[in-house]
Amino acid sequence: MRKIIVLSFLVLFISCISTKNTIQNIDDTAVLPKIVGPQFVLTETATDLKYGYSEFYPINLGFSKYENSNNLNVGRFFNAITGPNGEKVTYKLIETCCPFPSKNNKMGAGTLDLYEIYFDEKATDKKIYINTFEKGNVICPKGFSIKKV
Repeated sequence: MRKIIVLSFLVLFISCISTKNTIQNIDDTAVLPKIVGPQFVLTETATDLKYGYSEFYPINLGFSKYENSNNLNVGRFFNAITGPNGEKVTYKLIETCCPFPSKNNKMGAGTLDLYEIYFDEKATDKKIYINTFEKGNVICPKGFSIKKV
């Protein structure tokens, strides 16, 4: 019975994965941003309103083959930004979603993480998509500011 449940779950998961990668901003030549202390050093702010806010244009932080390092990159990214007026940014994972094909995962698929954003501990209407499987240029999304190092 357990094998049937596991097999059913696996078939359901695989059937949900698109055979075409819908993420538009993957860049395998992107370079990991400089790291100072617990944060990335960001130098550019996005001009595209979709960057970070759309599952098709997530913030791509998959610079390591080791999943734990990529999870550290999530913290480094959020430590590198502030609210538009310098507010402290905190975040909460609210959903893992949007499976896509990936050569950077043994299962052949990656997922995105959707984070809810808070400014000075107050909820905002901002939600950010993060991809820890693929690389891309890491910049500050519109509606945020770059934290000074």
